[in-house]
Amino acid sequence: MQNSSVGKSSGVYRAQADINVTPLVDVMLVLLIIFMVTAPMLTAGLHVNLPQAKAAQKLDPKPPVVLTYGKDGTVELDGQSYRVEQIAEAVEAKLGDDRTQPIHLRADRDAAYGDVVGLMDVLAAHGLTRLAVLTGPAGKSEPPRPDKTTPGAPAPRP
Repeated sequence: MQNSSVGKSSGVYRAQADINVTPLVDVMLVLLIIFMVTAPMLTAGLHVNLPQAKAAQKLDPKPPVVLTYGKDGTVELDGQSYRVEQIAEAVEAKLGDDRTQPIHLRADRDAAYGDVVGLMDVLAAHGLTRLAVLTGPAGKSEPPRPDKTTPGAPAPRP
């Protein structure tokens, strides 16, 4: 006796031609819920109740001392030119007894690297170590300084 289903292609086991996206949608919804729950926790941080102090004083943000180093080796402080050997004394005179005030060094990009490091070394030898080297954003040129006149612009009136 033969089985009637053997040898016949009646289509009982046909290949499925479409993709079942239900499991994919389920996984995506679970991931969406996880991100929705965890995202506020990541940005909020830890909530703390800060103590109060009656003797506390507000911090006085001090403006920095700005040194400008040109590509020709000139060093400027408050619009006055100095030699590298003299700049430490000038900065010390400007700072006075307050050594916590920051010093910002604006060095030209075309200045010799060794000369800029030499200037920083002179400052460090005098104990002026709160030094920051300023840079500009990539791809943008520096705007003109307000204390300098732009060629072709009218001179500022006193």
